[in-house]
Amino acid sequence: MPLLYDIGTGLYHLGIRAAAPFVPKAKQWVDGRLGAWERLEAKSAALQGCLWMHCASVGEFEQGRPVLEAIKAARPGLPVLITFFSPSGYEVRKDFPLATHVEYLPPDGRANAARLQRLVKPRAALFIKYEFWYHHLMALAAAGVPTFLVSAIFRPQQGFFRWFGGTQRTMLHCYAHLFVQDEASRALLASIDVKKVTVSGDTRFDRVAAIVAANEDLPIMAGFKADGRSLIGGSTWPKDEALLLEAFSTMKNAPKCVIVPHEMKEDHLLVIESAFPKPLARWSELEGATQENIESVLGAEPRATLLVDRMGLLARLYKYSSIAYVGGGFGDGIHSLLEAAAWGVPVIFGPNHLKFAEAKGLIEAGGGFAVNDARELKAVLEKLLNDEQALEAASLAAGRYVRDRIGATDKVVAEVMRAL
Repeated sequence: MPLLYDIGTGLYHLGIRAAAPFVPKAKQWVDGRLGAWERLEAKSAALQGCLWMHCASVGEFEQGRPVLEAIKAARPGLPVLITFFSPSGYEVRKDFPLATHVEYLPPDGRANAARLQRLVKPRAALFIKYEFWYHHLMALAAAGVPTFLVSAIFRPQQGFFRWFGGTQRTMLHCYAHLFVQDEASRALLASIDVKKVTVSGDTRFDRVAAIVAANEDLPIMAGFKADGRSLIGGSTWPKDEALLLEAFSTMKNAPKCVIVPHEMKEDHLLVIESAFPKPLARWSELEGATQENIESVLGAEPRATLLVDRMGLLARLYKYSSIAYVGGGFGDGIHSLLEAAAWGVPVIFGPNHLKFAEAKGLIEAGGGFAVNDARELKAVLEKLLNDEQALEAASLAAGRYVRDRIGATDKVVAEVMRAL
């Protein structure tokens, strides 16, 4: 019995509930789970024998998405249950058309895990990247459900490889197969006798490549960019926005700027509106306008700002970007670099990127740039904006880095289809 694990998860859930009256995200986590069992009961018949895909949040969903789409193309009648741990993932993808049902993951406990198994009786399960829930995994293993870990990456510091990691190691043996991003992860797993492992790479490369192949036009962005250079600040936090503003303040030829904040709360949007260069328009204000009208009003302005207050656009917006600054690197960690790099856009990011293989890879390839402060950010921006050859070389390197790494999805799907 994983006593310490159960105590830890129990305290975590209590902490979220205690914070809910004061922290909006915690409240959303609690409120979103109200009625979850009733919703699952109502969908139980339709979900029998489903493929269950669990993701922490929207980023992990995008990793699992190409695998799910390929399986559904081969087995269109297969029911699909998608679960999320995070409210941000659930809210963005709760209406995903390939899913029979989208739900919050029931809190991890023996009774909850057994109840979920009885309700949906999954045929196979996909857990994406780093999702390890002891009781859910044990219930799947006990029921003989083949379970796969997709696009995982492991580090020596993780509990799996420490003297106290017995419960964590038990979870690894619940998987029928683990697909990892790199050889280092495979070697770590081999050191603790986990051998059903394939180095497949990262399915995110396939997802971002598919977005580029779709090549969707966004007339608002095309009109805003016109013939000028533009920087997109993607998934930015206040520290990222302050850094951009400080760098811009001393640049003679700062680019047009598109800000796509990670959290689109109105008070945060108002702060951005007041601080960034004018003229400034919100995306929502331009909806319905023609590309030509937008270009005539904003396209000729050398330092205009576009504030994107709509979710789900960022990966396609990068198509129109000269340079991308990706947020999160002054907080818990950077957000998706690959969405920009796939379009052949050089990416700049903050110092908290060491856990992200793609950050290291893009830096080594010449398509990524880490900065520690506004002075360094200004130097990178001026180098890329004032040296056409440097910008072209970085752009080519970023695009090549993604193209050279597609193909992970096929490896995963081949194995999962055998289980189905």
